[in-house]
Amino acid sequence: MIPIHQLLRMGRGAVIELDAFEEDDCLILANDVPVAHGQVILRGEKVGVSITRVLTRSPSWRPLRGINRVEAG
Repeated sequence: MIPIHQLLRMGRGAVIELDAFEEDDCLILANDVPVAHGQVILRGEKVGVSITRVLTRSPSWRPLRGINRVEAG
């Protein structure tokens, strides 16, 4: 888990250590909400995640109370 601001400060060649191996299953989160399942893949020296299943929300899903949407502007 890495905050986006830390990721954006990383330069070319930075290393992020993963607690996973090739073909391990993983859960993909956005703002701590599960959005998809994936699998770790290797392409040469590059590591990626292949999305295997996108999770859908129920029609009654609502964000948590007290969390307000902030518009950039």
